[in-house]
Amino acid sequence: MTRKINHRKKNNVAPVFMGGGLLLLVVLLLVSFGKKDETRPQTVSVESPDTQSSYSVTPSKVNYPAPELALENVDGGIESLEDYRDKVVLVNNWATWCPPCKAEIPTLEEYYKAHSAEGFVIIGVEAGEPQPEVSNFVKGAGITYPIWIDLKNASLRAFGTGGLPNSFVIDREGMVRLAWVGEINRAMLEKYVTPIIAEN
Repeated sequence: MTRKINHRKKNNVAPVFMGGGLLLLVVLLLVSFGKKDETRPQTVSVESPDTQSSYSVTPSKVNYPAPELALENVDGGIESLEDYRDKVVLVNNWATWCPPCKAEIPTLEEYYKAHSAEGFVIIGVEAGEPQPEVSNFVKGAGITYPIWIDLKNASLRAFGTGGLPNSFVIDREGMVRLAWVGEINRAMLEKYVTPIIAEN
């Protein structure tokens, strides 16, 4: 009787170890699949009770000198923020793969066309994609404001942010006056940006 009991105990050891190994494997797989892709900035998208297009962030009022930033534009030339010192500049950090970024492009394009004659410009800084891909996207989307290529996320570092889309408004004196992260609508642009454009 003693030998049979001992034999059964020894046979139960293998299933216990096998069960523990399978459990560990499942945990490792869950952790692996749960990790975020750290190679790209995170997108910011907030659904409203109504529709996504009706949602808008509210810009924060800030006051600090614009960072030094120079990048290649979509046509291959080099431009800097200093080149636009006499204008009110809205720097929009975005990406071709970012849904909320793409959603706000028509709004930005319409606002740009409405106010460009008043000394206002939007600079769209694409975060991380190569020039050919960005150029094709810009043509397809009908974007007419300047687009810069930022393969190394220099703009995100310069403005100290990581979420996309994000935007910063620089006045004619080179001071950053407004900042926001997320999609914005036309009403908010008119309310907060238009008064800065109207300043002498």
